[in-house]
Amino acid sequence: MRFKLLLAFVEDSKTDAVLDAARKAGATGATVINNARGEGLYQKKTFFGLGLDVQRDVILFVVEEHLARTILETIERVGDFDSSSGQGIAVQLDVEDAVGVAHQVETLTKVVEAKL
Repeated sequence: MRFKLLLAFVEDSKTDAVLDAARKAGATGATVINNARGEGLYQKKTFFGLGLDVQRDVILFVVEEHLARTILETIERVGDFDSSSGQGIAVQLDVEDAVGVAHQVETLTKVVEAKL
């Protein structure tokens, strides 16, 4: 079984919604890294002209490759990434090898076979 790593950088207020939607789309788990900082194309400013650091969470998903694109598109939709600049970003990377996922392979095999 082959896996993809999805990295999602989301506003902390949207983290729970993204996690729930990704699970419904086929993700079997995630790791959340809190308190990341980020900015989009344009730095957000306060009314005093000072830089405004936007609170971000980084969410890591290791997902089966056949489910990856659907989950990625779900994350984008729920996170409103394309609604305006600086809302968030998600990327997909190939995973060469993974350990600690053996308990998920049996469940994922049934799900993937049903989709194929």
